[in-house]
Amino acid sequence: MPKIKDVCRHVRSKNAGPFWVTVDFFFDGEESFKRYRDTAALGPELFAHLFGTDAELVRRVPVDRLRMIKISYPRPHPQGWMRERDMHAGQQFARLLEVDID
Repeated sequence: MPKIKDVCRHVRSKNAGPFWVTVDFFFDGEESFKRYRDTAALGPELFAHLFGTDAELVRRVPVDRLRMIKISYPRPHPQGWMRERDMHAGQQFARLLEVDID
């Protein structure tokens, strides 16, 4: 079963303000993008499970021209809170790389 790291040429995460994180999935080609564009494997439940966020607030935006999907979710705590480990959310994508996508 393919993992996200097998079908995406690049995955990144970043702040989307002090209360949100955005993850961008750039697929390795048109075929992969079309196959996984609407997959439930990248659904809100995954982000709720991995990042402790509310699944109902997860937002998913496919960008067809760029063959990528942008998924944003609210942080469980605001950026810079006392126990912050990733101030700019630049490492949040790492736990997604091993997720089965089929």
